[in-house]
Amino acid sequence: MHHWTSWLPGLNTLRRYQAAWFPHDIVAGLVLATMLVPVGIAYAEASGLPGIYGLYATIIPLLVYALFGPSRILVLGPDSALAAIILGVVVPLSGGDPMRVVALAAMMAIVSGTICIVAGVARLGFLTELLSKPIRYGYMNGIALTVLISQLPKLFGFSIESDGPLRSLWAIGGAILDGKTNWVALGIGLATLAVILLLARNKRLPSILIAVVAATVVTGVLDLGARYGVTVLGSLPQGLPGFAIPWIGYGDIVQVLIGGGAVALVSFADTSVLSRAYAGRLGDRVDPNQEMVGLGAANLAAGFFQGFPISSSGSRTPVAEAAGARTQLTSVIGALAIALLLLMAPNLLRHLPNAALAAVVIAAALGLFEFSDLRRIYAIQQWEFWLSVVCFVGVAVLGVIPGIGLAIVIAIVEFLWDGWRPHSAVLGRASGVKGYHDITRYPDARQIPGLVLFRWDAPLFFANAEFFKERALDAVAKSPTPVRWLVVAAEPVTSVDVTAGDILAELDEALQARKIELCFAELKDPVRDKLKKFGLLAQLGENNFFPTIGVAVSRYLEINADVTWEDWEDRAIS
Repeated sequence: MHHWTSWLPGLNTLRRYQAAWFPHDIVAGLVLATMLVPVGIAYAEASGLPGIYGLYATIIPLLVYALFGPSRILVLGPDSALAAIILGVVVPLSGGDPMRVVALAAMMAIVSGTICIVAGVARLGFLTELLSKPIRYGYMNGIALTVLISQLPKLFGFSIESDGPLRSLWAIGGAILDGKTNWVALGIGLATLAVILLLARNKRLPSILIAVVAATVVTGVLDLGARYGVTVLGSLPQGLPGFAIPWIGYGDIVQVLIGGGAVALVSFADTSVLSRAYAGRLGDRVDPNQEMVGLGAANLAAGFFQGFPISSSGSRTPVAEAAGARTQLTSVIGALAIALLLLMAPNLLRHLPNAALAAVVIAAALGLFEFSDLRRIYAIQQWEFWLSVVCFVGVAVLGVIPGIGLAIVIAIVEFLWDGWRPHSAVLGRASGVKGYHDITRYPDARQIPGLVLFRWDAPLFFANAEFFKERALDAVAKSPTPVRWLVVAAEPVTSVDVTAGDILAELDEALQARKIELCFAELKDPVRDKLKKFGLLAQLGENNFFPTIGVAVSRYLEINADVTWEDWEDRAIS
């Protein structure tokens, strides 16, 4: 029974629910709804969909995450970071048909949700940790720039046809020079943006709500839509989203799968960081695998109820927290409030200007940029900074999907590089320091005649096994005295695969031909067990494995009595 309920953290919260939390959750839910509405509409438009679908992608997912999500106050919904990915997939495939846009975006949500659920159930929550900070900053900065550029035409009051951020910039510049700017729309957009940014510092004030309501009232009262051609949202369709299976063509499948995968990666990377941060504040423990399941279930629900891919929100979650949210009930109240709006007052936002929606998205995009930590990274390790720049340029030049693909490839190469070409060292006895140390770091370190102590600072696997053999033989070749034993200081070696095992056997044969013994010191028991399976223990002999380097050295000196060796300051070997 416990195992079954562990997949539904919301039910466990409900069982422990305290009456004192209820007023806080109600108030926080209503405050949250006032922000979810304009933001949902704005991000839908930024993703290439009609605004109403932003509300559809908010209502059902919030309810589903409240049941499946492990985080008590995390708020899910349409996200500015995903807008560029969705836009990059649905616009080229839709051929200008709004219903195809809706179906493609919904299918991306289903793909993303399925990937997240499968990864969560398979306990692959650690996968997003493979993206290092610089790489994550790089692609998020690229996404932020793409989102920003995509909203400029709406802000200036015109539309453009283009593909990719740089071509869009060129087209926007051309349209401005041709005098296509709607100055009234631009004024409203800039004023909305200024209000949002100025009030954003005060966490208690709903800056987006204030700015959007003011822009809507001004546009409606002065009838700017009719008099000055300012484009407005118009009335929303009345009613709630219904269950619908999004049908797409065979030709769209590959792009939608790639896009859904990119969405899953970005949304879960963001969600895991955010949920960990809030869990730390609330003193909770969040299971990243359950977080994946919660996010996946919410995306599946979005896909089947006319929504599009969603993620956790770094801007709406703090609003819920500041308003006093205690549990997932806050999200439920927020969802119900939006549902009531659609049922009772769908005309409330008909004068909302598109330029104001663009300002909401631009404000969010500005919040996605990360520069201060990149400055710190540049000061610490420049190559990681340039890695971030490459990822940024990749997204900005190639587009979001190929750019994220490039970021993943770079992450894998970066991950493997340390394993491919790890550090290794020949060890010696240094004056005044206990133990055995890298002779390149301690130039006065002395080596025991006929004995090479060789340390390998990584797991041994197929990609670095040949390199290990080369470095070991190189250490033997560079020994100042004819070598009798090569002792591998194997404490850092955490695993060995079959390929590496075979190459160890080859190394032993090559050394035997030169009358050199291959030995191991400080080898971990699980690794030793593997070598036994590979038949290497039998080949090398049980006696060639030592618990410490000191024991190996003592044994060497015992067997080779003709070696004259006096330790530093006549100290005993330890």
